Amino acid sequence: VFDGQPVGYTKKEYYMLHKPAGVISATEDAREKTVIDLIVSRKRKDLFPVGRLDKDTEGLLLFTNDGKLGHSLLSPKKHVDKTYYAKLEKEIGEEEIRKLEEGVDIGGYITQPAKAKIVGEKEIELIIREGKFHQVKKMLEAVNNKVIYLKRLTFEKLELKDMELGEVREINL
Repeated sequence: VFDGQPVGYTKKEYYMLHKPAGVISATEDAREKTVIDLIVSRKRKDLFPVGRLDKDTEGLLLFTNDGKLGHSLLSPKKHVDKTYYAKLEKEIGEEEIRKLEEGVDIGGYITQPAKAKIVGEKEIELIIREGKFHQVKKMLEAVNNKVIYLKRLTFEKLELKDMELGEVREINL
């Protein structure tokens, strides 16, 4: 206790955030609101987002100051599943789903096979194991469609489930 206030030390911190659209996945920015700004309960200043979500994308984002864990979750060799829900500009057919599941060319790079399923009219869920820049959007463009709304639902074993938009939860890993 110092000056009547409890003082503690936390070596490692882990948080989940239901990232809202309009916030950038960065630790600091002079002009834009960042995802770090949303974690007001953090005890440490060295937190970083594990991976990124586009400014217009919602969904699950993990934060930590555990560099080893962050690296292992982002390493392409680890094959960490990430599930996305996407609303599309037009309906998607079984042929396009098959192509997504085999891997598509997104500008000179062939994606690893994905798991894809139609979940509604103009809606799909897509599970990928990579995290290339704008990958989901580019994959849908490769099958002549366009993402109009994107949300990450899972990251490895973490699930967004019942989190409200903008909600932050401290977790134990």
